[in-house]
This record gives sequence, structure tokens and C-alpha cells, in this order.
Amino acid sequence: MTPFIAFLPWAVLLLVALPLSFWRRPRLAASPADPPPDAPLVSVIVPARDEAENISGCLGALLQSKWPRYEIVVVDDRSQDGTREIAEALAEQTARRVRVVTGDPLPDGWIGKPWACWQGYRAARGDLLLFTDADTRHGPELLPRAVRALQDGRADMLSVLPRQIMVGFWERLMLPHVWFVITSRYPLMTRVNRSDNPLTVMANGQFILTRRDAYDAIGGHESVRDEVVEDVRLAQRMVEAGRSLFVAHGEEFISTRMYSSLAGIIEGWSKNVASGARLGAWPAVRAVAPWVAVALPLIAWVLPPALLAVVIAGLGGPGLRLWALAATGVSLFFWSVFDLHHRVPIAYALTFPFGALATALIFVRSALRGGRIRWKGREYSARPPGPSDGESAARPPLPSDGETVARPDPATGREGDGESGR
Repeated sequence: MTPFIAFLPWAVLLLVALPLSFWRRPRLAASPADPPPDAPLVSVIVPARDEAENISGCLGALLQSKWPRYEIVVVDDRSQDGTREIAEALAEQTARRVRVVTGDPLPDGWIGKPWACWQGYRAARGDLLLFTDADTRHGPELLPRAVRALQDGRADMLSVLPRQIMVGFWERLMLPHVWFVITSRYPLMTRVNRSDNPLTVMANGQFILTRRDAYDAIGGHESVRDEVVEDVRLAQRMVEAGRSLFVAHGEEFISTRMYSSLAGIIEGWSKNVASGARLGAWPAVRAVAPWVAVALPLIAWVLPPALLAVVIAGLGGPGLRLWALAATGVSLFFWSVFDLHHRVPIAYALTFPFGALATALIFVRSALRGGRIRWKGREYSARPPGPSDGESAARPPLPSDGETVARPDPATGREGDGESGR
């Protein structure tokens, strides 16, 4: 009986967690046959710091969009690798469809990405704002589908989950384990979309489409200026303000390759794993939330094969042998399905204990760093993240009714009173 009880968590993984990974996934709306005659202008804002490797592919894909009215605002965030020159060369070829904004120096109290997004917003003319990363690749139908989903669902913010491209050994070994931890925290996007509790919502900063009036109402990226996980915090701010959020899967229409090296994986996830864990945790457990993220892969995926090795070495009784074999077998089956779903060769399922251990070590590194963040040549000291029980942490005051930020006039390009281009 004891081995059976000990096996129950792995039985739940097999019977509950695995089906939930693929069940009732909200999707993007079908693309309209013809764009509406009154199609709103969409400002696509691309923050870019040292993105010479990605910016050309990103902009090239964005320029293939089937949406009739859009502009692309690239914010060059003090790049030193030629990002600006590449973007400007493309801008010259696109009949003013692409504009490059020179980023100002980072002010005190800001983290780089929110600052770049905020500058892009100030330069944008559209009533709809799309914030997207330079390492994404958009399909031609993505923007029409996303705008329709936003309008049909009467949502104020829409975020799309892309296909994560994993090519190299370290990506395929480790990143599926990161996705599993995130999936464990937000197992059902249908519940995220219905929730009015800020602690249970999220957004993906690789694709956030929002109405300008809703963005203004929550204070935009200025209200999350010192947040490492600014995308999740924006979603929380939306819900706190009584606004609606819609998160959809869109793997057919958008993809991203986040990191192409072991060093990139370590630095990237060390930056935000601990902050993200705290951001979605209840105040009573916020301090230990990063360590729960550490324990999850160790207990679920490292412990069973480790004990199986002990049994093979001749230690332990028949009960431990039965449990270790069953838990390891279920784990192997789970990762075979999970890896195939993420287009990772099935042979990598055999490496699941090593991927889990490496991922846990990154989580430890992130937790030990606390609020010390290093990313793309900048160092930050981030404040402890997260709202209290459903209430917003102390933030800048929200704009009063009618208050807007000046933006360029569509005809002249000069800053106006914030109403032009509506």
C-alpha cells in the first residue's frame, strides 16, 4: 500500500497534468475574409537592444502582415551591435512603414524593456498597440486574427503564446522543463481568461496587443517600470483596473527562439524565474515560491530515476523497486509526449533527469540572486514583485480621465495633444 500511495503524484501527472496540457486551449479567432473598411491603425512596437541577429527577420515577417493599417516602431535601446543600422536600412525600403526611434538613456528606477516599450508607445500613432519581441516571427495572418479576437471578445488586452523553437542540445534538454513549470502554474488558460484575481493571470511579453485607452488607464509600462516580469505585471494591472484579458495559443501563427546558447539560457532564466514565481504567489508563500519552483523538478523528475539507480545497485527493498520503476516509467512516458508536442526529438525524453537537474540549478541561481538582475550589459536592483491579496502594490497614480501622453500627429509627425490618429 505504501508504494501505491507514494506513486499517486505520478499517477496524477499521467492522468491529469498531461491531458490538461492540451485540453481546452483557447485559440485565435478565424481571420476575416476581408479586412473591415474601418480597420484601426495598429502600432507594432519592437524594443530592440543588441538584436542584430534577429531584427531583420522580425521586421521582414511583420512587413508581410495582411492587416491593412499598421506601422512598425522599432525602439533602438542603445544597441552596440548594428541593430539600429539594420532597422534603418529596412525603414528606407518600406515607404515609411517602419520608423526607428533612438532610445534615451535609461532613467533611474526603470528596467530596460519597460523603458523601451514606453518610448515606443510615446511615438506610436495607433489606437491599438502591439508590443512584440525582436526574436519573434509573425505569420501574415497573425495580426488580423489577433485584432479580431480582441474585438470579438471585447477584451482590453490580448496575449498570444507562440511556438517555442528549440534547435540546439541545451535548448532541447532544458527549456521543456521550464515550460512545464510555467504550465504547472497556469494549467488552464480558460481559467486565466475568466479570472478577476490578479494573482492568477498572466501575459506573454512576446506578443501583447492592447487598446490604447486601456493601456492609458493602467499607466502603461510606466506603471511597471521597475518590474523584471513586466508582462505578467501588466496583465495583473489590467485585472486590478477591472479590464478584461484574453490569452490564446497561436503556435501556428507566431514562433520564437529565445536562446541559442547555454550561456543565454542561464542568464535569461536566472533573470526572471524567481521574480515570476513571487509575482504569481500569495503573499503568505511569496518568500518561498522560488524554492518551490526549485523543488518541483527535483522531486518530480530527478528523485525517481535516482532511486531506481539505488535499487539497481542492490540497495532498497521490493517496495522501493516497484515505486522507482513505476514513477520512472510514467516520467519517461510523460516527457515523450511533452517533448513531441513541443517538436523536440523523442530521444530527448531519455535525458529528462538531467534536464530537470540543470533547470533546478538555474532556478537556484535565480533565487539566490534576489533582486540583483543582470541583463544585456545592465545591472538592476529590482523591487520585490507582486500585488498583495488582489490589491495593487504601491505604484504611480493612474492617469486621470482624459489625460493622455503626447504622440506624433499622423500627418505632420510632430507631437500633438494625444488625440491625433484616433
